[in-house]
Amino acid sequence: MPFQAPPPVVAPAPAQPIRAQYGWGYAGPDGEGVGTLSLLMEAATGRLVIELHAPGERLLLLEGDAASGYRLQVPRQKLDQRATYLAQLPLPFLPQVPSVAGLLQLLRTGEGAGVSVLKQDAQGPVKLHWRGKDARGKDEQVWLERKRWEIGK
Repeated sequence: MPFQAPPPVVAPAPAQPIRAQYGWGYAGPDGEGVGTLSLLMEAATGRLVIELHAPGERLLLLEGDAASGYRLQVPRQKLDQRATYLAQLPLPFLPQVPSVAGLLQLLRTGEGAGVSVLKQDAQGPVKLHWRGKDARGKDEQVWLERKRWEIGK
């Protein structure tokens, strides 16, 4: 039997960044609203940029990566908070996740505390509903509808 060389070892391709955009609707103790949620996520580096907009106003900016930490800014509340780990910051409209990979998993599958999938396609959940509590323990609900999901540069 002739000797066969083992197949070459190929390193896995680095995780590609994912850009996503959702329309959102909110109902809670502070009223109701609608707008756009934009995300840039890189699971391999933990890089994350989240922008939450209402018509004519940026409500929230969360950015950072696993190496340098994360910064959350909420201008309306005069909040500017830094944390070493993503899990230490409240995510807008979603249950807490331990990492960017966890956030990606939640958005790809719709699995998370208080999250239900209302509509799905081949890429995953198109419409998500989240029911949970705000920082004061008051009930709030969020509806997300995926508008864009791009993998790559």
